[in-house]
Amino acid sequence: MDLLCEEPAHPPRFGWAARAGAAAVAACFVLMGAAAADPLCGAAGTDDTLRPIPETLVPAAIRLFQLEAMPAEQVRQTTYYRCAGGRVLLCTTGANLPCGKANTSRRLPAADAWCAEHRGSDFIPAFVTGHDTIYRWRCRGGRAATVGTPMKLDRRGFIARYWKPAAAADAGR
Repeated sequence: MDLLCEEPAHPPRFGWAARAGAAAVAACFVLMGAAAADPLCGAAGTDDTLRPIPETLVPAAIRLFQLEAMPAEQVRQTTYYRCAGGRVLLCTTGANLPCGKANTSRRLPAADAWCAEHRGSDFIPAFVTGHDTIYRWRCRGGRAATVGTPMKLDRRGFIARYWKPAAAADAGR
């Protein structure tokens, strides 16, 4: 289910906020019903398989990822979809934008090897850690260590900020 359709921790009890809450719940049921009818994902429900987008999703990908300067064929070749709860989610790849499941490991042998040669380095390059890691890395002595806040994951283990609902492209019009 979409985060926008989840029940709030403290729902309003009266006044316009309660009526707005009821309207939002009704809208979520409509959206979920529409998602279930989606020809690409309605029957699949949830499927983590990354698939190339069909031509019909190219305009949505262009709007969602601001790819107006990119040729449509290139958008189609670099954008993937997957199904989550009957909805189509889109991700477009880039130099540092992985669409596959995230690597949540806090132990990276290649990063330790880098640190053995670059003791005290403030960062470990992505070509060493992999672009799919949710952490920023640095060297502490001769070992790799994570730094800062990890990237947020969605419920299925993908980096959340890279995946957008295709239906959101229509809302932006």
